[in-house]
Amino acid sequence: MTTHVQAEVTTTTMTVRFNRPDKRNSVTMDMYAAMAQACQAADADPKVRVVVFTANGDVFCAGNDLKDFLTHSLDDPSLPVYQFMRALSSLRKPTIAAVNGAAIGIGATMLMHCDFVYATPNARFQLPFVNLAIVPEFASSMLLARLVGARRATELLLLGESFTAERALADGFINEIIPADHMKATVTTKVRALASQPPGAMRETKRLIRADIGEINARMEIENKALGERVKTPELKEAVQAFFEKRAPDYSKFE
Repeated sequence: MTTHVQAEVTTTTMTVRFNRPDKRNSVTMDMYAAMAQACQAADADPKVRVVVFTANGDVFCAGNDLKDFLTHSLDDPSLPVYQFMRALSSLRKPTIAAVNGAAIGIGATMLMHCDFVYATPNARFQLPFVNLAIVPEFASSMLLARLVGARRATELLLLGESFTAERALADGFINEIIPADHMKATVTTKVRALASQPPGAMRETKRLIRADIGEINARMEIENKALGERVKTPELKEAVQAFFEKRAPDYSKFE
């Protein structure tokens, strides 16, 4: 596995940690491959009862590394990013996300596939897909409305504005706000409680909760196809150029 993703098993828990703090834990295809492998390994390992996602540094995940992401043909369903999406969405064991700092793009959409999400008070969330002239991913165009309601989901996806941990809690996007110095202890307590539960009953209950996994997978495929088309547009070219030039994009010439 790449050193930018650390996966460690201790007793009943696999911890998957973003480890690219100098790049705000932005995700490369190599990192997606490592995370997909970690999810698959956790699902197959009978010792693992719980999977925890966390990060080194003061940002949970700033989304895709655009330079890396846009060098790949996004029409390819075997890409590591899509492997990770399928692996996490189908993971049968309980998942916990401990979010410190910003969670942007896939750093936010992956949380919709986690069973428990705890965030520090300084956490901020953003779904800036339209801002970048692309479309939502990871079935977020469907799951976000279920979490926060259709009107709020439309606002978050069309405007792409960031929102605070307090608003995320009020919206039902996260479970709880935890002070940074209490996060480790809180996650440890939750892990122990989950690990003491009957594993078969937990897997079956999670399967029942996510009985619409076929619909989720179908939505991901639709989004992925739309994403593959969007990255070929002049709007995307302008968005990416503006991003790297650190300026606001100009969409006034587009219809």
